[in-house]
Amino acid sequence: MAGATWWAAKVRQFRAHVRARVAPAERTALATWVTDRQLAVFDGMPVADRRHGLDVMARLRAAGVTDPDVLLAGLLHDAGKGPGVGLWPRVAWSLGEAWGPWVVRVAHPVPGFGRALDRIREHADLSADLAAAAGCSARTVDLIRYQDEPRDAEAGVLLKRADENAA
Repeated sequence: MAGATWWAAKVRQFRAHVRARVAPAERTALATWVTDRQLAVFDGMPVADRRHGLDVMARLRAAGVTDPDVLLAGLLHDAGKGPGVGLWPRVAWSLGEAWGPWVVRVAHPVPGFGRALDRIREHADLSADLAAAAGCSARTVDLIRYQDEPRDAEAGVLLKRADENAA
């Protein structure tokens, strides 16, 4: 069962999702180091996922990461969720992580939830495929694909930690 710390983190994530914005200067700054295809993947993400990617990247930088492969993985790791994954399916998914898969099973038949919950479950692979199609390195693609169970003991763990701690 989820404790007070978990609930506090999820409330912060909820607020961040609702209030998410990306300043034009932030997007312009990306264009200085990512390719047009990679920027198109970023632009195709819902604003909350773009904001989250920028926040994960900032946390990685704050941890001393300068490797563009890792930073790009942080930026694009949720690209596969796509615009069809709204706020309430995300809430159901989080509750399922805390209370067990039965929550997701119960929520799945709710209109609009089934496909969204499937995308959340598959988003690491979907995001990795989008990154590969955009010309990202094999390392970036692997960091994204294995974001939940990192294979890279250093960069993968840093990415996972930054993802978990970003609002």
